[in-house]
Amino acid sequence: MKINDVILQAITKLVVFMIITFAVFLFLMGVDNPGGGFVGGLVLAAAFVLLVLAFDIETIEKGVPLDFKKIAALGAFLVVGTGTAALFFDMDFLEMTLIEFDVPILGTIHFETVLLFEAGVALAVVGVVMTIILSIGKDVDQWKH
Repeated sequence: MKINDVILQAITKLVVFMIITFAVFLFLMGVDNPGGGFVGGLVLAAAFVLLVLAFDIETIEKGVPLDFKKIAALGAFLVVGTGTAALFFDMDFLEMTLIEFDVPILGTIHFETVLLFEAGVALAVVGVVMTIILSIGKDVDQWKH
């Protein structure tokens, strides 16, 4: 017998967007302030965990067809890649820099390479946390049957 969680599911659909917005805010503020990839990744993973709690794992896997192991690997690749990329420009390992380029309509855009590093950390955190949560959830479902 499945429990009817209509209220939880309806609230979750609204709250998840607020959580994701807050995660993006924390991620972007982490370049110059406390926060960043780790905290933003944890909050983003919390949004996915809330979806898993409100709905079942199969529904989430159909709605969000992501392989979280590959996301964690991509994050780790970005972290290591941004660290070693500095070596090719005669800089120290993990030394970050500011890149400026002109876009015809928008003008000068400032891009800090630390944003790529933080994106890698966020992806690695989301991938690892969701892989753990989904594997625990699948094990619990197997124990029940």
